[in-house]
Amino acid sequence: MQPTANFQSAKLTRSLLRRSRQGALATLMAGTGDPYCSLVNVASHYDGSPILLISRLAVHTKNVIGDSRVSLMLDERAEGDPLEGSRIMVAGTAEEAGGELKATLRHRYLNVHPSAESFADFGDFSFFRIQPTGVHLVAGFGRIVDLKPEKILTSLEGAEALIEAEQSAIDHMNADHRDALNLYATQLLGAEAADWRCTGCDPDGLDIGADKHDALRLDFPRRIVTPGELRVVLKELVEKARAAT
Repeated sequence: MQPTANFQSAKLTRSLLRRSRQGALATLMAGTGDPYCSLVNVASHYDGSPILLISRLAVHTKNVIGDSRVSLMLDERAEGDPLEGSRIMVAGTAEEAGGELKATLRHRYLNVHPSAESFADFGDFSFFRIQPTGVHLVAGFGRIVDLKPEKILTSLEGAEALIEAEQSAIDHMNADHRDALNLYATQLLGAEAADWRCTGCDPDGLDIGADKHDALRLDFPRRIVTPGELRVVLKELVEKARAAT
């Protein structure tokens, strides 16, 4: 099936990668190769690739250690018939992180799942990053597409300064600009008023979350790579949100 003319498959896929907080992880059983599926919490790397925090006591972790090939299904949890909502199947390899990458995955994951801090450093838990080899998107009739990783992952070229400043920017937004976050959520993204907080940013957009609400993704009107550009675009977006009230 081919997508309809006005359908932006890559944009929808990137949004699902960023907004998803849970997914179904499919692995291969150690020793037999039988399929095994489990529910996992998910976050995303700066480039959008999925992050997992999983325990070696779990069957899926034992499977991944034996065979790193996995698939991860993420869906938008639409009301009503779940088959009418969009979903993606991310195929790839799950790689355990160490060193600097582990520190990156840890803070990206805990910003999204703060309750995991109570066990994230237990000896049996490890952070894994899924390196996609392909993505299969199903978004309704005439909207079934296979996408290559380069079409849906965010380029981090030249964005070192932004990445280095990300956590301080998140902390600043959450401490001093919760009103702006609420405006983004309600006026630009159509969400209900809540205690919205920033959970991440990257060259393409801002991630926002609130308890008992679906995560949101605020796309930037242009790619940014420095903290200065981030300040400018966030100011522009809050002015746009205020104009919409």
